[in-house]
Amino acid sequence: MPSILIVEDDPDISDLIAHYLQRAGHEVSRLTSGSEVMPRLRSSPPDLVILDLMLPGMDGLLVCQAMRADTATAAIPIIMLTARGDEADRIAGLELGADDYVTKPFSAKELVARVAARLRRHGMAPATGILRYQNIAIDADRHIVTFDGVEVKLTAKEFLLLQYLVQHRGRVLSRDVLLTDVWGYQYTGGTRTVDVHIRRLREKLPVLNDAIETVKQFGYKLL
Repeated sequence: MPSILIVEDDPDISDLIAHYLQRAGHEVSRLTSGSEVMPRLRSSPPDLVILDLMLPGMDGLLVCQAMRADTATAAIPIIMLTARGDEADRIAGLELGADDYVTKPFSAKELVARVAARLRRHGMAPATGILRYQNIAIDADRHIVTFDGVEVKLTAKEFLLLQYLVQHRGRVLSRDVLLTDVWGYQYTGGTRTVDVHIRRLREKLPVLNDAIETVKQFGYKLL
């Protein structure tokens, strides 16, 4: 039974989400403060986190950032749930590693469907072993990237994007293809997030500055 952690300080919203998730066969646990999340994840990691943005103690963006910076929690899928619906807030959450973004008010049934889709994608058999590109080593088993033997901290989505680019080296990949295969078919945040994550990869791994070719008005190719 998949376990879902709901981090939401509004009891009515938390009750609603929990009700629908339990009806769908999920095991549900709940927190109301952002500062409680990391200790809970380390002691009892769930299969997915539904994370409100506006939380007491520690806001959702900081929680998301902390999760992606910790190797023990970096791979846990995050669906961000918030009343903030403008593009800047969506991009901020996705840049920090959120896998999906749902804006209040929302359909509980749609949220459950997004949870199911994310769990299906997360449950797919991952690539195993070490994938290499120039001086970069991608360890799919441990979810670690190193450059010249030194670990480079990537968010979960940055890791998957890098892995996908290396696996499809030499192919021109459209932004839509990258969104579908890396973010999932249900993702609706727009293609700009691909550009943001490519930029972050180039910043963290400067060897990629010239290695990732931008194909104007289409997408990217790893040379």
